[in-house]
Amino acid sequence: MAAIGFIGTGHIAAPMARALARAGHSVTVSERNADVADALVGAGLGIAKAANQQVVDASDTVFLCLRPAVWNSVVTPLSFRSQQQIVSVMAGVALDDIAATCAPVTRISATIPYGYIENGGCPLPVGGEPSAVQALFGDRNPVLPQRSEAALNVHFAASTMTSAALGQLIAATEWLADQTGDADAAEVYVANLVSGFLASLPKDAAGGLARERAALATPDTLNLQMVEGLRDAGAFDSLGPVLSAILASMDPPENA
Repeated sequence: MAAIGFIGTGHIAAPMARALARAGHSVTVSERNADVADALVGAGLGIAKAANQQVVDASDTVFLCLRPAVWNSVVTPLSFRSQQQIVSVMAGVALDDIAATCAPVTRISATIPYGYIENGGCPLPVGGEPSAVQALFGDRNPVLPQRSEAALNVHFAASTMTSAALGQLIAATEWLADQTGDADAAEVYVANLVSGFLASLPKDAAGGLARERAALATPDTLNLQMVEGLRDAGAFDSLGPVLSAILASMDPPENA
C-alpha cells in the first residue's frame, strides 16, 4: 500500500481521499479547508490531517488540489523528494510549471476527477506520467493516457459538459414541476430517468451515443421532436464554439 498526501482539501480531494483510504492506502490531508479535513479525519477511515510540509514528508504520491490562482504561493515554500510522484487536478496549470516548482520531482501527471470517482466509473484522462493514477484508481475507473498536455486540456474543456447537462436537466425539471405542481417528484423523475439511461449505455468505443439517440429519435416520435427542436434552435451547433472558448481561456496570455 502507498502513502498518499493531498495539498488542498475540497470537493475534488475528499472523495479521492476516502476512496484511497478504503482501498487500504495511508492518506494524509492538508489543513487548508479545516471543515472538510476534519470530516475526513472523523470518517473512521484512518485519514490523518497535517500541515502542508508534513503532508509532503509523509507521502510517496502527492495530489495537488488547489485553485490555479493560489497553487504557486502554497506549493513554492514546500520541499519535495526526487523519488516522489505528483498528481495535479488543477485545470490550466502547466506540467512544466509544476515541475519547476516541485523540483527535484520528475514523475508528474495531471488528471480530471469528479466526485463519483469514489464509486468507480469515473473516466480519468491523464497528461504526463500516468503510472500513479493507473495504480491508484485504474482498477475501478477507466484511465486514458493522453499523447500531450494540449490533448489533456481539451478534455478539461470537454468536462464542463457536465454542468451544461445539469443545466438542461434543471430546466426540464422546472418545466415538469410547473406542469404538475410537485417539484420533488419532478426532480426524482428527471434525475432517475437520465441517470438510469446513461448507466445502461455502452461506454467502450465511439458511436454508442449516436446509436442510442437514433434508437430513441425514430420517425414520428416525441424524442425526434425534441432532437429536431433543439437542433433548429441552434442548441447543438452552439456547443462547439462554447467549448473552444473555454479551451482558449486556459491558455495564459502572451507576455504574461
